[in-house]
Amino acid sequence: MKRADSANSSAASPLPVAPVAAKEACASCPVYRAANLKKLGVALDSWDYVVALAGNPNTGKSTVFNALTGLRQHTGNWPGKTVSRAEGGYAFDGKRFKLVDLPGTYSLLSTSLDEQIARDFILFGQPEVTVIVADATRLERNLNLVLQVLEITDRAVVCLNLLDEAKRHGITVDDRQLARDLGVPVVPASARFGQGLPELLQAISDVATGKLACRPRRLETEPAAIKPALADLVARLKAVYPDLPNPRWVALRLLGGDDSIVEALRSGQLATLQTLAAPQPAGTHG
Repeated sequence: MKRADSANSSAASPLPVAPVAAKEACASCPVYRAANLKKLGVALDSWDYVVALAGNPNTGKSTVFNALTGLRQHTGNWPGKTVSRAEGGYAFDGKRFKLVDLPGTYSLLSTSLDEQIARDFILFGQPEVTVIVADATRLERNLNLVLQVLEITDRAVVCLNLLDEAKRHGITVDDRQLARDLGVPVVPASARFGQGLPELLQAISDVATGKLACRPRRLETEPAAIKPALADLVARLKAVYPDLPNPRWVALRLLGGDDSIVEALRSGQLATLQTLAAPQPAGTHG
């Protein structure tokens, strides 16, 4: 399926992967997910959970990463890319967490290499938790990325960082109301001073283990002209991939002619994506 000439033509195109492929993927979900992560350069080894760290540039994301992982980290490049990557790990409450620092980006619309890497890791890597670091002094600008991440995954935590800077500028943020509005945990923090990090670790653990269920707010703001095509394509995706965690977002990207999503559909990679409804037992990744 090439870039669509119109929304209707995209919705009318048959989905090339048979329902049988989706059922086969369901039967071996952990295996397929591990294979996806390996393609993305993550060796699971003995880790219990995978956590992605996302955020706009200059939000203190690297400070959060360094504070959580300490010296237990290493750097390299993303597979087949010149973009550098960092990953590390930490232990909390008897579990081992692998933390992958995604490229800083303002969007996940895949218009740049950094955006594509971040988006593909959240979509195909399916980390147990995606932590989105947001700048409390520029929250409105940062919420664009937060809402885009929540379109892809419902297993997220917002780290509301740089509260010390916000206080200095007379800015206050009602983190409890923000958590209610977003439907995911919001943890206020000043990472460079170590403030909020224990609470962040607890929130990550609660989401990863399934102790806390997120109900993210997803904005339905598509133009009226594409609503019929969108509804039709979502129904087709659900029929072929009944456990696809984000059919509406995938449908929107297909209607927008997103080449990487089109290729994932053609190759059957979408069939490997499953809703992470329940945490996997410890040692599943080993």
